[in-house]
Amino acid sequence: MKSFFTMAEEVQRKMQMELDKYKQIQKEYQRAVSIRQQLDGQLSENTFVKDELDMLKPGAEVFKLIGPVLLKQSLEEAKQTVLKRMEFIKGELKRQEDLLQDLDKKQDAHRETLNKLQQQFQHMQVKAAMKA
Repeated sequence: MKSFFTMAEEVQRKMQMELDKYKQIQKEYQRAVSIRQQLDGQLSENTFVKDELDMLKPGAEVFKLIGPVLLKQSLEEAKQTVLKRMEFIKGELKRQEDLLQDLDKKQDAHRETLNKLQQQFQHMQVKAAMKA
């Protein structure tokens, strides 16, 4: 039969491993939140550009900035480019939301495991105190 100290060390080691995994998932979660915020900003910018383009009359001159140069672009081409960009951003937002939901579930699972290990450790301490 294992001694109290051996079992206690084992539980503490498991708790530390679980805590390390939990912290890593928290970092991933924060990174995903940051990416989602960037994507939200990009979507807002592109929505604003789309609204501005929608206000223009057909045949209006539109220019695209490429490096230090402004190149003439058709209004329809500009609208299509913005719409494609918005669709891409929406797809990335969906992917980030799915990732965040998955990370939420993982965080919950690690929290639950940590709680169980902590209770197990406390129970072991009570038993040891009663024997002493």
